[in-house]
Amino acid sequence: MINKPKHIAIVMDGNGRWAEAQGKARTEGHKAGFTAIQEIIKACVQRDIRYLTVFAFSSENWNRPKTEVATLMQIFTKALKDDVGNLRDNGVHLQMLGDISKFSSTIQKLAHRAQNTPPEEVRLTLNLAVSYGGRWDITQAATQLAMKVAKGELSVSDIDESMFSSMLVTANMPDPDLVIRTSGEQRISNFLLWQSAYAEYYFTETLWPDFTPLELDKALLEYSKRDRRYGQTAKQVKASA
Repeated sequence: MINKPKHIAIVMDGNGRWAEAQGKARTEGHKAGFTAIQEIIKACVQRDIRYLTVFAFSSENWNRPKTEVATLMQIFTKALKDDVGNLRDNGVHLQMLGDISKFSSTIQKLAHRAQNTPPEEVRLTLNLAVSYGGRWDITQAATQLAMKVAKGELSVSDIDESMFSSMLVTANMPDPDLVIRTSGEQRISNFLLWQSAYAEYYFTETLWPDFTPLELDKALLEYSKRDRRYGQTAKQVKASA
């Protein structure tokens, strides 16, 4: 496909509304959403997408009802126990982005093991943004730089955008080219604020559990039509290409 993105980021929104529309508990929506992400991971591997970042659990989601949070923790634990091996066999390397210290010791150990046992050939890097917030990410990056300056390891004049990016949880990864948000909402919701500065956004009314590989292809087709100029004119971009 022309102009295929290297890195796709997704705000997986609408699990609760999907469940409520069917007269089910919100927790059932999260279980259906987990099935949906499994299909999208396969689709990204098949389409040779190199990076996929999904907003699985925001730093604000800790404030949701306890039963809902508990269900999400069960899903995370089950996925880390039962699915990581299959992902690895298919060339998918799992990374957890966020304040992992807030999770149980079991989840932390499973996450550490998954991150440190990549497949021999990485076809897709799958980033689960959990206990994550864009402002938190920027703040922790700024804190790291401030500590280096305080210790004399770094001069303030050395700090530039590249160095700042290296302190973010997405260090050594390309910024997302395409950000998809499901369920009809059209806002960023504190997701990859720094990294998405020049990303293309695609909004769809489809609720996340109903987001299939066909829906992904619609987003990819729309992306292929976009003209990414990075502040330049179309003529300048064409000349540089």
